[in-house]
Amino acid sequence: MEVYEIASRARTASRTLATLTRERKDAGLRAMAAALEQSSDQLLSANARDVEAAVAAGTPDAMIDRLSLNPQRVSGMAQGLRDLAGLADPVGQVVRGWNLANGVHVDQLRVPFGVIGIIYEARPNVTADAAGICLKSGNASLLRGSSSALESNRAIVTALREGLVRADLPADAINLVEGGHETTGQMMRARGSIDLLIPRGGAGLIRTVVEGSTVPVIETGTGNVHVFVDRAADQQMAVGVVLNAKVQRPTVCNALETMLVHRDIAAEFLPVVVEALGGVGVTVHGDADSVAIDPRIVPAGEHEYEAEYLSLDLACEVVDDLDSALEHIRTYSTGHSEMIITDDGIAQHRFTTEVDAACVLVNASSRFVDGGEFGFGAEIGISTQKLHARGPMGLQEMTTTKYVLTGQGQTRH
Repeated sequence: MEVYEIASRARTASRTLATLTRERKDAGLRAMAAALEQSSDQLLSANARDVEAAVAAGTPDAMIDRLSLNPQRVSGMAQGLRDLAGLADPVGQVVRGWNLANGVHVDQLRVPFGVIGIIYEARPNVTADAAGICLKSGNASLLRGSSSALESNRAIVTALREGLVRADLPADAINLVEGGHETTGQMMRARGSIDLLIPRGGAGLIRTVVEGSTVPVIETGTGNVHVFVDRAADQQMAVGVVLNAKVQRPTVCNALETMLVHRDIAAEFLPVVVEALGGVGVTVHGDADSVAIDPRIVPAGEHEYEAEYLSLDLACEVVDDLDSALEHIRTYSTGHSEMIITDDGIAQHRFTTEVDAACVLVNASSRFVDGGEFGFGAEIGISTQKLHARGPMGLQEMTTTKYVLTGQGQTRH
């Protein structure tokens, strides 16, 4: 089916969604969750076919992990939808309101965008999260997953649409878009049919959509995440945060990729943290100073500070001071999430003020940068741009606003 035909049907559904009460939308989310759980066997069977094909194609382990579903992940998708049902409805919220001198009252209200297109890679759980967030925020969705997850996404969208029908809501509120690169191109050129486009995936996909789309885009970004372990850090705390940020799930965008250590504590701290990391299979790649301190650190290659590993690998550099750490982060950060471990209030303030990223963490793991952890129920992605939405994108970020002016016959002179 052509993208424009799908978008037209979604537009019709979006007009219904924009008028729904919270109760109707929440009932739809709960029905979608139940349908996912009832279709668990079919979902896992479809996913097994995708995983088998990906393994046969030599897909890297990090991508296989993102692609794979299990009963716990299916339950997690369903729970994410139920969590969304428990959140306040953003549609109709008054952002601000005031009276003009002439007596006209002005309200700025949150309203849906209408039709949102989402282009994403590998992770089939994104299909349920994105569909649920769009529905709750009153938007119809066009979901363009990667070909590697096609069987999984077909099964998920089939279940979600069945749930909508059971709740007496339009099935065309959720749409799977299939096809090759030409389909992605159609979505990027569908200005007027699609109101907003969100790419979620690797740097290549995001760059392609941002540079080639005529539809307005919210840019999500890769996560070249850093931690600066300051000389005033609680070193035991630092080890725990580094371990969690790196290994709790190393294949996601909020996983730690580079550790910067203040020179004053490097000789004491590095052997301890390298021992802990090595114990869970992490290879540390470091500069000459860090290698000299601990020979278990392998020399870092020329470009190892520039991008995500998405694996059990961690870049390391010994830095002279906070200024050096900030300069390193300015050079290599993707603007996603950056951490500092310190008990120095001045260093903390400088770091949170001077680091330019969607999320800045003090003495806490970057793994908290997640819509679910923020209390959003789920997320569309992590926005690394600065317009409209930045950081984890939940319900409010999937709305725009309009002004409603109410008078008693006033005219302008």
